Amino acid sequence: MEIFIVIIIIIGTLSYNKTIDFKRFLIDNDNLFKLLKEDNYEFLVRSKYGDNVDIDVLFQKRISNAVLVAILFMVLFLNKFSVLDVVLVIVVFFGMYKLPYTQLNSHYKKHLHEIDLMLPYYLKGLEILIQHYTVPVALGKSIDDAPEVFRAGLRKMVERINAGDSTVDPYMEFANTYPVRDSMRMMRLLYRLGIGSQERKQDRLMMFSRSVSNLQNKAREVKYKERLDKMESKTITMLVCTGAGVMVILIIAMLNMFSIS
Repeated sequence: MEIFIVIIIIIGTLSYNKTIDFKRFLIDNDNLFKLLKEDNYEFLVRSKYGDNVDIDVLFQKRISNAVLVAILFMVLFLNKFSVLDVVLVIVVFFGMYKLPYTQLNSHYKKHLHEIDLMLPYYLKGLEILIQHYTVPVALGKSIDDAPEVFRAGLRKMVERINAGDSTVDPYMEFANTYPVRDSMRMMRLLYRLGIGSQERKQDRLMMFSRSVSNLQNKAREVKYKERLDKMESKTITMLVCTGAGVMVILIIAMLNMFSIS
């Protein structure tokens, strides 16, 4: 135990004096570490922290923490290092490396309900833009006013469309990124709205508008129901607390009566 503490102090001192420079180590091996980066990592980071976050700094911190914990774990088995210990160190490294990603993924899934309620209102604003522009142009113009969580997905979709992808795939990728109620159907409607002749655009726009209105109504119903459930929960809590308080007062009064008698 004493050796372990001494080695930690030495590593900390060398790191503080820049003799061991973890940052330089990460920069020199940047390409290697980027192979470990998950495809949706940047999207998950932006969905939690917004567009202004420095993703590279967060990723470097994630790697450095995993490497540091793996080194400290390796020090524990320094006297009897074996092949099994090497495997354990690798498992610890990947466990620490994956932990922030798992937390980001969990945060995103937890907020899918909020995203579900935001989507109809974003689509309503998009519908107004489509009346004046083509679908790809309207999508591009909607990014700045869209809820922050949608912006990364919208940019990716617009980039693919502008690069010449005229298939439904960019729209479906967006729907898969935000797997909420009716997102698949709405993205298919949006794709169909962007193709075909101008004569049919008005009919498709009316269909899209009706679908958006239905989604908005559903979102309002969900919000209203949640508000009612919250009020009911508060009312029940208040009644239970009041009842418990009355019971406590009655018990105290009865005990006082018995003690006096």
